[in-house]
Formats: sequence, structure tokens, C-alpha cells
Amino acid sequence: MFGMMMNQPLSIIEILRYASDAHPGAGLVSVRTEGDLHRETYAEAYARAAQLAHGLRKLGIGPGDRVATLAWNGYRHFEIYYGVSGMGAVCHTINPRLSAEQMLYIIGHAEDRLLCVDLTFVPLIEALADSLPEGLKLAVLTDRAHMPDSPLDLLCYEELLDGEPTTFDWPILDEQSAAALCYTSGTTGNPKGALYSHRSTVLHALSVAVTISKSLYEGARILPVVPLFHVNAWGLPYAAPITGASLIMPGPKLDGASLFDLMEAEGVTSAWGVPTVWMGLRSEIDARGRNPSGFEQVVVGGSAAPRSMIEGFEKSGVDVCHAWGMTEMSPVGTHGQLSAPMKELPWDEQMRLKSLQGRRLFGVEMKIVDEQGQNLPHDGTAVGELFVRGNTVVSGYFNNSEATANALDSEGWFGTGDVATISANGFLSIQDRSKDLIKSGGEWISSIDLENIVMSCPKVASCAVIAVAHPKWDERPLLVVVPKGEDRPTLEELHELLLHSVAKWQLPDAMEFVEELPLTATGKVSKLRLRQRFEGYRMPDAG
Repeated sequence: MFGMMMNQPLSIIEILRYASDAHPGAGLVSVRTEGDLHRETYAEAYARAAQLAHGLRKLGIGPGDRVATLAWNGYRHFEIYYGVSGMGAVCHTINPRLSAEQMLYIIGHAEDRLLCVDLTFVPLIEALADSLPEGLKLAVLTDRAHMPDSPLDLLCYEELLDGEPTTFDWPILDEQSAAALCYTSGTTGNPKGALYSHRSTVLHALSVAVTISKSLYEGARILPVVPLFHVNAWGLPYAAPITGASLIMPGPKLDGASLFDLMEAEGVTSAWGVPTVWMGLRSEIDARGRNPSGFEQVVVGGSAAPRSMIEGFEKSGVDVCHAWGMTEMSPVGTHGQLSAPMKELPWDEQMRLKSLQGRRLFGVEMKIVDEQGQNLPHDGTAVGELFVRGNTVVSGYFNNSEATANALDSEGWFGTGDVATISANGFLSIQDRSKDLIKSGGEWISSIDLENIVMSCPKVASCAVIAVAHPKWDERPLLVVVPKGEDRPTLEELHELLLHSVAKWQLPDAMEFVEELPLTATGKVSKLRLRQRFEGYRMPDAG
């Protein structure tokens, strides 16, 4: 027996249509690459998305065609999200921090028809021009007055919209239709494409909106420092309009001082981004002796946030929500908001919970398994490989049968590549990426655990722990440190700090200082490049 309810397909464009009706005063504030500040309501964005759809249709863009972007967080990028997906095409965001080789691979593999670029990325495209696919159209996200001089045949974004109707007969799409395409950062092999549907995107937005409710509410003003080119800015372009929260788009200016000034001027209540960004903001807050006015919450993800960073924000009155996810999960899978009873726990216990990766979103299931694939208990002690499944998790990779075959287990769960524990109260704790664990004398050492403790040392700006080959113990941990100032920490000092939390045999055998840590295209520390840099390193007791 079936229920007797209407079946209205879930559609991304309905999010913006709803926001324009229910939250007409909310919208976007954007720092533009032209140098000024732009304001636009969701109602205005909905009208311009319609104009864009008309313009794209005249260019020959149709259902299923991929329209790519190389752009910062701004209102035009936001309009592409909705205009492209709403008309039945696929919005393909490209990370400009990828290598030229990876970028060209992605554009070719996705078979993009149109590439929309911000002004700052025109030189990048000019450098790649000879290798771009034949027939790829290029549009610059600006008006005619700011169009650059270029040998390329460039379209002007604003001219695509000029004179077009502000309404569009949005097609009724199958909710399983492809809506957006995002590639992994490709740290091993070629990047792989996660192809999101209208259904998965809307369900993810609803789950994020309900779960991270301290950020997402009517009248909230959210700063997405996480880029729109990185897994759909963690769903914010979709979740914020649903709830009536406005988005304060920072454009290319992501340094601590610029972020502080923008947050102060625009009354930002919540900011979302990776730990490396918040280190810069924390330094600016410390320098000015206060938080930006109205700043209530920071949502941190992308990599594990050090407990010292979390405590620094919390002590200044800013709530920290630690989230975790993957490109393949749309991407948010867990959240760190504490329940009311948890907020009554002692401070140290609250900070311990906030340092974990949080509890699962509705619709996301998690399991950990041993090396034989057998399920392990969720007791906070058993450690195993993490698998996930749900309506917002990929079932395979776009046009990549080999990667798809290796992605799922026999029950259809997706293998994350993370090693984790799950507690009885549902908190996920990522112990490490499986490839970053250090196996010493047959026992495992978590690089994340060591890094989080070392980061609490006031003499350390940032750090990473990697495995180095050892003739007796197989592997031993090497600590790589960026010092905060001239007063550098000694290895003995850090050992003393670590011994409060870890066993003596887990202590790093050596430490090296560097000026900066290499980062991946998504702002995480690149341990692959660190391992390459220190390949052949000999520990003091290696003989």
C-alpha cells in the first residue's frame, strides 16, 4: 500500500524561489574582484538566475551540459549555482588551487561546454589556452567596463543577462537528475568526480539547516570562508536561503585582517572554514583584543581542529562546531553541536567532545570495520576503517568505472579511507587517514593525536607528524614544526607536553623546523609532499 500524497520532485531552484518568497530581505553581500562591495537580495538573485538561464540557452547550453566555474565566493557564482542547475544543466565547480595538469584533466574529463571565470583567474586561463578543449566557451564574471584585454575570445557575464526576462519556465526535472559536479583534490592519482543530484543536494541542505541550527536561522549573517569551489561551500549556498540566513561573501581577501574588517562591518554571526583560515583570524583577534561584533559561532572542518584553537574561541565567547565530511558526502557527514545535557558537563569534557568530529547528520549512517570487514562496536574504544552510506553519499564516481568498483563494500557502503572510533553516544573520532597512520613495532600511532597536543604549545604556530622508515621499528614519527617566533620549542619540551596524554613509545623521535607547511588545494596540510621532502630521513637511533 502506498500513501496518498503528491509527489513533487525535489529541485534546487525551488530553494531560491522559496527564499525569494519567504525571506525577501535576506540575501548576499559580496566583496567583488572589481574592488567594491555588492548587495543583492535572494529575490534579486532569483530574477538574475532566470536571466542567466535564458542567456545560457542562447549559447546552446542544454540539459546535462556541464557549465564550469573558476571563481571566488560572490553573488555571480551563487547565481550560476541556481541558474545552471535550475535549467537542467550541471554546475561544475573547479578548484583554482589545483595544478594546471589536474585542472586540464578535470575540464576534459567533465566535457565542460562553458567555463565562467573571475577576473583574477583570466591570466590562469590564458596560460592554459593552448591546451583547453576545442569549442570550450569562456565567460568572465564581470561587466563590460571591467572586461580585461585578452587574446582569448571572452564572453561578458553581465551581457549574457542584459535584456533577458527575469522569469524562466523552469523545467520539472526528475529529482535524480544531475545538478552539480565536484572533483576530489586528487592527492593520489587523477581527481575523481562526485556527481550530485537535485534530490541529494536538497536533502543535504535540509539536514545541514536542521542540524547546525546555531548558525542557520532567519536573520543570521554567515561568512562562508570555505570556497564555493570546494564541495559546494559545505552546502551553505543551499541551506542559508532555506533558513533566511544571509551570506557575506569574502571574495579573494581571506587574510585575518580582511576577514575581521568584513565581519565587523557586516555583523557576521557565524563563519565557516578550515583550520588554517581560523589561525589567521585568531591572530587578528588576539592583536585587536576582541572578537568582531556579533560573532557567535565558527564552524570548522576540512581537517582536524586543534583543541587549543577550539578553546581559544570558546574562552572568547565564540561557540565552535567541529564538522567532518568528504566530497563524496555532499560533503557534511557529522556535526559537533552539543546537546543541552552535554552543555552541563564540566568544561574539560565539553572541550574533549568538541575536539571530536561530532555526531552524524540525519540520513548519514556510519560503521567501522576490522581488516576482515567485520563490524566493530561503537564503544569509543574499537578502532576500524570508517564506512558511510546515505542519500547524500555517492554510489560511484562520474565516468570512472575503476574507481567506482573500488569505492563500495559488498553491502554498498562507501569506504572513506579514514580510521576512526565511534562512541556509544554517537561521537565520531577520526584517528587518522589510513595512509597517514604510523606503524611502529606492530602498533599504530595517530599523527592527528600528536599534532593536536603539540599545537597547544604557545611556541608552535603549526605542525605535522609523518612516518619515517626505521630499521628496527618499521616506522617512527617525525615532528615537523613551524615555530611561532624566535623562541623555538625543544623536542624535550614537547615530549614533556605529550607525555600527559600519550605513551612514551609514541613520542616523536626527532623534530625539524620549517618556515611553512605545504598545503593541498583544499587548504589541508599535504603530508604527501612532506613525506617526499623528508624521504630518506634518518632518525637519531637508526644506526
